[in-house]
Amino acid sequence: MKKRVLAFDFGASSGRAILGVFDGEKIELKEVHRFSNDPVTVQGTAYWDVLRLFHEIKQGILKAKAEGGFDSIGIDTWGVDFGLLDGEGRLLENPVHYRDLRTKGMLEEAFKVIPKEKFYSLTGIQFMELNTVFQLYSLKLQRPEMLQRAKRLLFMPDLLAYMLTGEQVTEYSIATTSQMVDINTKNWCDEIFEKLGIPRELAGEIVMPGESVRTLSDEICEELGVEKAEVINICGHDTQSAITAVPSDKPGFAFISSGTWSLFGTELEKPIVNEKSLSMNITNEGGCEGSTGFLKNIIGLWLIQESRRQWAREGTQYSYAELEHLALEAKPFACFIDPDAPEFVPMGNIPERVRDYCRTTGQYVPQTVGEIMRCIYESLAMKYRLTFDMLKECTGINYPCIHVIGGGVKDGLLCQMTASSCGVPVKAGPIEATVLGNIAVQLIAGGCIKDVADARHIIANSESLKIYEPQNPDEWASAYKRFLTVIGK
Repeated sequence: MKKRVLAFDFGASSGRAILGVFDGEKIELKEVHRFSNDPVTVQGTAYWDVLRLFHEIKQGILKAKAEGGFDSIGIDTWGVDFGLLDGEGRLLENPVHYRDLRTKGMLEEAFKVIPKEKFYSLTGIQFMELNTVFQLYSLKLQRPEMLQRAKRLLFMPDLLAYMLTGEQVTEYSIATTSQMVDINTKNWCDEIFEKLGIPRELAGEIVMPGESVRTLSDEICEELGVEKAEVINICGHDTQSAITAVPSDKPGFAFISSGTWSLFGTELEKPIVNEKSLSMNITNEGGCEGSTGFLKNIIGLWLIQESRRQWAREGTQYSYAELEHLALEAKPFACFIDPDAPEFVPMGNIPERVRDYCRTTGQYVPQTVGEIMRCIYESLAMKYRLTFDMLKECTGINYPCIHVIGGGVKDGLLCQMTASSCGVPVKAGPIEATVLGNIAVQLIAGGCIKDVADARHIIANSESLKIYEPQNPDEWASAYKRFLTVIGK
């Protein structure tokens, strides 16, 4: 009998509801609903429109019902963001977007209380101002009354599941993105809560992926006219869902989960937390079966997505294919940016910020759309090379290839540049890695698949990969030296 499960995958700009049908050998996917995920700015604060997103979940359930129904549901989203509930379980305000400026300066403020080295030794998580702990610390300093009213924090996938089931659960992988989970105990780090003055009661009991199974509430079943279905606690963090689906039969693979963000790393049995990993600001995020995702968060396709939006605001609509073509026509290696420079994080005019960066660093200032795109593409590939070198140095492993998974698989130019920059083949696919990982954990929880290794074997048999070989190694090596000089390395 075929097993049918429904995966909701929320990215920073869109979401999908996808049915996964498993026949015992392969997983077939059918997208039943797609929708945009548009932040809303009100009086200077950027929010996620969570009620709209919940409405889209309901629409996805209805469309999946029309396609023959499903046995279970899993939800994954981006990391760090959350909603706060009062004592009656009511949402106090829409979740604030991680790109909101409320965390500006919070790293420095927190380090006055917990030194950077101590902070990292407790959690093993990469420092970024957008992390949950710094969002909460901004509330502590700027809006303490909000924390006084709040009784429970739920991360985005847990919040949406709560709306479906009425049960409050905190999943491990998404919790680790908060930078408040103890790297050794895999539970909340009481010392961080205490020293930063964040109420400990906000944090609920942590459960591991696949361990907690809830059901749709009576209210939802009646409203949508559906039967009771399980809501399974899969890897709520989309990166960890994607890692679960890397089609490798060997442990210790290198991967890039390529989307709005690029997550470059490997999977380890145990975390690496030492002076070297701290100096490189590499993160240790919780994954499936107690594994560790050892990786760096790099600004990814966001630079292209936001540039495209800027040109649309100026009156010119470009497809992604057109932008790729224009980049190919531009002169190679003319100028570089550091994709992770702080000026590229907020929403706004990315093309102008690219010009400003090049101007400030004494480089050629790109003028055309193609030149700006070429600069972004090559800079991303160079940043991947830098991160790849860090990864090899920390783990002591020479990785024979890089698995590129996620939406960035569709960007052939970036995949090719990544292979050329890093000097190893790129195996691109699957595009729907996050969804497949979501589905895999549902199938494991349902007893249809044995474990993650079994799931990866099944996914490899269900998907086709495209391989990109390195090209022009001498030119890329020479350009990489100039890139390091530009970004001050």
